[in-house]
Amino acid sequence: MATATASSASIRERQTVALKRMLNFNVPHVKNSTGEPVWKVLIYDRFGQDIISPLLSVKELRDMGITLHLLLHSDRDPIPDVPAVYFVMPTEENIDRMCQDLRNQLYESYYLNFISAISRSKLEDIANAALAASAVTQVAKVFDQYLNFITLEDDMFVLCNQNKELVSYRAINRPDITDTEMETVMDTIVDSLFCFFVTLGAVPIIRCSRGTAAEMVAVKLDKKLRENLRDARNSLFTGDTLGAGQFSFQRPLLVLVDRNIDLATPLHHTWTYQALVHDVLDFHLNRVNLEETSGVENSPAGARPKRKNKKSYDLTPVDKFWQKHKGSPFPEVAESVQQELESYRAQEDEVKRLKSIMGLEGEDEGAISMLSDNTAKLTSAVSSLPELLEKKRLIDLHTNVATAVLEHIKARKLDVYFEYEEKIMSKTTLDKSLLDIISDPDAGTPEDKMRLFLIYYISTQQAPSEADLEQYKKALTDAGCNLNPLQYIKQWKAFTKMASAPASYGSTTTKSMGLLSRVMNTGSQFVMEGVKNLVLKQQNLPVTRILDNLMEMKSNPETDDYRYFDPKMLRGNDSSVPRNKNPFQEAIVFVVGGGNYIEYQNLVDYIKGKQGKHILYGCSELFNATQFIKQLSQLGQK
Repeated sequence: MATATASSASIRERQTVALKRMLNFNVPHVKNSTGEPVWKVLIYDRFGQDIISPLLSVKELRDMGITLHLLLHSDRDPIPDVPAVYFVMPTEENIDRMCQDLRNQLYESYYLNFISAISRSKLEDIANAALAASAVTQVAKVFDQYLNFITLEDDMFVLCNQNKELVSYRAINRPDITDTEMETVMDTIVDSLFCFFVTLGAVPIIRCSRGTAAEMVAVKLDKKLRENLRDARNSLFTGDTLGAGQFSFQRPLLVLVDRNIDLATPLHHTWTYQALVHDVLDFHLNRVNLEETSGVENSPAGARPKRKNKKSYDLTPVDKFWQKHKGSPFPEVAESVQQELESYRAQEDEVKRLKSIMGLEGEDEGAISMLSDNTAKLTSAVSSLPELLEKKRLIDLHTNVATAVLEHIKARKLDVYFEYEEKIMSKTTLDKSLLDIISDPDAGTPEDKMRLFLIYYISTQQAPSEADLEQYKKALTDAGCNLNPLQYIKQWKAFTKMASAPASYGSTTTKSMGLLSRVMNTGSQFVMEGVKNLVLKQQNLPVTRILDNLMEMKSNPETDDYRYFDPKMLRGNDSSVPRNKNPFQEAIVFVVGGGNYIEYQNLVDYIKGKQGKHILYGCSELFNATQFIKQLSQLGQK
């Protein structure tokens, strides 16, 4: 926990190490220990399951000695000779169920791990239950793990997947929210952020915009960090001494922003692989679920169509293709899948060719020398077979996922939407009127049209006249749109009174290129005919711009009045705190009210050009445009 740079290990690595230590009865897990692991069962709740599943595969759990992993509230049989590791939130009903397990003497011993800190009174409940069940000696350890957040990438995390409506954009922006409810929402967010910094092992310097939910989070987080640092015996940041390196540049910057600073980006149609998968497919916690229709052609006439097969794929960092291409524009991804397929076929043919040569008849020396030469080749070809099979699995996976995305692009003309929205957001002249697209029955779903119109409405400095608005509303209604989201955005725009000019999105960002000839080959699985090959130019989105100003210490009206908190200073308000003057090497941007992969990708692209700097992106929930529109619609209901 010393002040070593937080980035020397990614947040994904740190959380994984903490989980492995927990599964190893809270002693550090040594990779190459020769002994067999101790067999045990893992009992988790839905929160625990969501934290573990993006980080540890079933095989990795097995290697750690986990023979069974079961949900706390499922029917479980006693396994009296096995230790149980619990990983749950310290909620009332979870504690009750754990006490019940103790009474029923389900396991040999109990290692109780709480995702967030457990209160004194709940600890006493467990102690009483253990006493009553004469199981005190069996409760081996009770730990607060401070792991209440979900890591999806080396540099990305979200707060929760369960009960996320608690901290959603809608929850924070409900007009009828009471102060008590707002406190609960803020405490939930702060608890997770606190866990995040405990796991990161660093105390940040906090900046936030004024008068927003982000400011409420900042005040509470500053207080919570401060109280923990004061408690010398129990501080979770003990290695991080107060005196030494008080302003060392090693400390990370935490930038808290409010979703309301940019409502257009989460509605934007996108063009990069990961963001598209999240936008058009069922993709959460790094798993994509596809419905595959079994072939209809070969079923006899009049037969019932075959059932759809559901397939799930994990898109993880182990997947080299995904790591390399998740941020690439879609046409590039299609081309790369095609190239991978061709190189795989070439390797496969080589193995076949060598095998047939091995069957050479005749004793002439030429054949024999050829044979010994080929034996070496074949041996190396055969030893690379597992690798070849894995390659084939990944090619199939990405062929299926990319084909599913391509079907959406074609059916809904998503390339047209993406290009048009980019032009609106960058104030470029439009070659086609908005009404034409809204009224075109072949262009997109009602939701696509609504997204496009909302982006136009949010981005335009001059709101459309009432007459024009009525005309748009009629076209949207005719296209089958629900107008509730517009109702909310209208109120939101009037309320913000454009206290600041609308977020600017940089100058024009796409240019269309002649389509890639290789992908046009009819031999390709991806017939990209009719799909524009748009190439992206890097432009900073509002969240990236704010981060850049604060991280590089640039003066900018947009961020000059951001508040400044340093939890390590014993007291002091914004003005009296001595400020860090050096640019930061590491920063965490956290969006209160929800984030998305478009913003994440924009930050990843931005930091590529900055050597030795690291950024993490976090958000209270990760939503795609469909989920966001739904929340706006609920807020706009009369």
